[in-house]
Amino acid sequence: MERRKYPLYFSFPAVAVFLLFFIAPTLIGVYYSFTDWNINADSVTFIGFDNYAALFQEPRLGKALSNTLIFAAAVTVLQNAIGLALALVMNESIKMRNFFRMVFFMPYVIAPIVIGYVFRAIYHPEHGIVNTILNGIGLDFMAQDWLNDPKWALFSIIVTDLWRVSGFTMVIYLAGLQFIPKDLLESASIDGASYWHRLKNIVLPLIASSTTVNILLSLIGSMKVFEMVMVLTDGGPGYTTEVFYTYIRSTFSMGQMGYSTAINLVLFALVTLVGIPVLTALKKREVEM
Repeated sequence: MERRKYPLYFSFPAVAVFLLFFIAPTLIGVYYSFTDWNINADSVTFIGFDNYAALFQEPRLGKALSNTLIFAAAVTVLQNAIGLALALVMNESIKMRNFFRMVFFMPYVIAPIVIGYVFRAIYHPEHGIVNTILNGIGLDFMAQDWLNDPKWALFSIIVTDLWRVSGFTMVIYLAGLQFIPKDLLESASIDGASYWHRLKNIVLPLIASSTTVNILLSLIGSMKVFEMVMVLTDGGPGYTTEVFYTYIRSTFSMGQMGYSTAINLVLFALVTLVGIPVLTALKKREVEM
């Protein structure tokens, strides 16, 4: 009996670290979301659901919510489409395949804040490379103030984020493609199955677990977007690109700690509510190889 318990002793340090650095701060955060904690106040008072009531009456929350969901939906769909397309091409026998794989993955290892500053220069209305190219090839009517025009600001952030993360998605799809037996695809090809038939009926079902991982990571990551928005537009112009974390940052900077914690918990609940049904639906599609 004692020998059976022995391996459990090795898990105690990890459990203690998890309780100390994850569970305890979360529970403390839940408590402070029900208080009027403010850096300008001398004491902290329990105020019940007042922070949440004030939060749901704030118009900025609706804008942050809609922008976050639009951004998450667009990035999740496009990131997976681009990542899958790149993986299919990079899985073929082409020249300099490893070099191109590295090139596509490279943006993911660069800090988002650095990419944000680079793309601020690229999107500059007068000296940016995007408008310079458009003007140079006679498409000057398409030149825009990409980050300061409310119609284009969120679109520009989405494009920038796709450039950064699509390579990471490609790597996960490539890992899934490596496990598909080649003789299975060759047999289907000999039987006359076209490329699209093999893709639809063999490849996509067999990489369903990679799809689950990619979609879930894309969805959660895009709902928590912050650095890219902060550097490129800081939620502007106006509040047209406001997302949850830029809203949280603005309330934290005003010293509204209890209120900010309440917003953070609302985002946590939103990610959970969206993530669990998506994960359940995707897991049902997976097949054993």
